[in-house]
Amino acid sequence: MIDAARRLLECEARSIERASARLGAEFGRAVDLLADCSGKVIAAGMGKSGAAARKLAATLSATGVPAVFLHPAEAEHGDFGLVESGDVAVLISKSGTTAEVVRLARRLQEHEIPRIGILGRLDTELARLCDVVLDAGVEEEGDPYNLIPAASAIVATALGDALAVALMVARRFDPEHFGRLHPGGQLGRNLRLRVRDAMHAGEEVAWVRPETPLRDVVIAMTQKPLGAACVLDTEGLLAGLITDGDLRRALERHEDIRSLAAADVMTRTPVTIAPDALLAEALVLMERRPRQLSVLPVVDSSGRALGLLRLHDIYATQKGTA
Repeated sequence: MIDAARRLLECEARSIERASARLGAEFGRAVDLLADCSGKVIAAGMGKSGAAARKLAATLSATGVPAVFLHPAEAEHGDFGLVESGDVAVLISKSGTTAEVVRLARRLQEHEIPRIGILGRLDTELARLCDVVLDAGVEEEGDPYNLIPAASAIVATALGDALAVALMVARRFDPEHFGRLHPGGQLGRNLRLRVRDAMHAGEEVAWVRPETPLRDVVIAMTQKPLGAACVLDTEGLLAGLITDGDLRRALERHEDIRSLAAADVMTRTPVTIAPDALLAEALVLMERRPRQLSVLPVVDSSGRALGLLRLHDIYATQKGTA
């Protein structure tokens, strides 16, 4: 069973790689059509191709491009009314012969709606009815009997994602735009809020000096339980950081810590973040490393310590949530 599953995944991966290698002028034409669209994008398909079309419409909408899914069969019973001048249609079909999709393509042509096809076959009437055709063909589906639309559906979905990403680049769509469209989710929050909106400062933070006895550092960190203490020099610049992990390592190395000071155990060049950085930037800085960071010192451009940002603060729904 595991071998069959692995074979399917490998088949899907190869199919996407082949589709990637086929990208060229036609793909560029498709992106240009979408970029020039003055109305909305209409994505349509039946069955698993319909699922890929729904995904495309959702992804485009999430990146600021008005898009809707149109069921080809429902289009014959009134839903074609959503089609307006200025729209662009993306038609997805594995066979290129799906009757409902072909009929929809004819009507779109009659109304002079530009048509992009993501098709598994290019020698079909549907391909001829499209202004631009992207090759979504696959050599095999990946299951033992080559029956289920696995690789073909994945390639169609991937080509839709590729169109959406290329369109993001063409429209200069950036994280700030994305954040405005996703105000309610964690991702949107991370793209809207800055480090200063979630960090701890002032009396919330354990501030110590390099000469502070380690015993007093432990007391300060216990009283201000953020998982770290900021070590400041006489001018308020960050001289180092002491985390809970630094304390544990000090206890492992020294049988008697009474003679130790903050300078003896602190990390002298900790990773820091600016207060104006997005929470999304802080998250990348903390998580994409061999050893994940749980806390970041916040410093200004001159190196002055302003506060601490915990990984927990990034995921909390609001500042101060415990």
